[in-house]
Amino acid sequence: MGAFPFDDPLCPAGGIALNTPDSSSLIDPTFLFRFEVPLHRRSCDWSSSGLELPPDSRVASFAVLSGQRRFAEVRMAWEAGGIGFVVDVAGKRSQPWCRSSRPEDSDGFHLWVDSRCSPGIHRATQYCHRFLFMPSGGGSDLSRPLAGILPINRARQNPKPPPAGSIRVFSDVGPEGYRLSGRIAAAAITGFDPSQFSKIGLFFAVIDRELGWQTLCLSQAYPVAEDPSLWAEAVLAE
Repeated sequence: MGAFPFDDPLCPAGGIALNTPDSSSLIDPTFLFRFEVPLHRRSCDWSSSGLELPPDSRVASFAVLSGQRRFAEVRMAWEAGGIGFVVDVAGKRSQPWCRSSRPEDSDGFHLWVDSRCSPGIHRATQYCHRFLFMPSGGGSDLSRPLAGILPINRARQNPKPPPAGSIRVFSDVGPEGYRLSGRIAAAAITGFDPSQFSKIGLFFAVIDRELGWQTLCLSQAYPVAEDPSLWAEAVLAE
């Protein structure tokens, strides 16, 4: 798999940046802002090769403002039937490390969604979800992609268990990276109703043992995995 162009306006040419926040800063610069991103309404039809999304579905990683390295391109979209994404990871020299027995430690795309967008809460409700998509780790030879939902620490309530077949995943792993795509059906997102709620809380982390973390905004130095007030907002746009 070849590298993709690093042309994000928030990232230096060539994607060259430190992998950790600037140690000279007392506060992560992204902590000072509440970020809002558009998710466009696009077809998320699933096929035998996963999902394809157009370039206008790309979501910026604002964490580059605090020195985080950008090694992945993330595209996301929505439709009435759910949410889809495509992640391209480039620049790897080793295969992804994924284990079904250790999902939180595995490489992959971790996605947090608050279907009711409640930026003032610090503990997750039944509308808050943490999905995990791994490019490998399944099957007898650990080559099959895996997807599922993980509990959120300190949550006041948990979302409904996703119905069977409502979370899909596809991966294509190459010598220098991988492509990972997934689709989360509306039935797997408690409270997801775009006709009534045009915003959702959103956070993601592309986690790689070799390349580090690439997040939507704040880094793992903050309790982003459990505190919805630290997530961004996504507008469900046309």
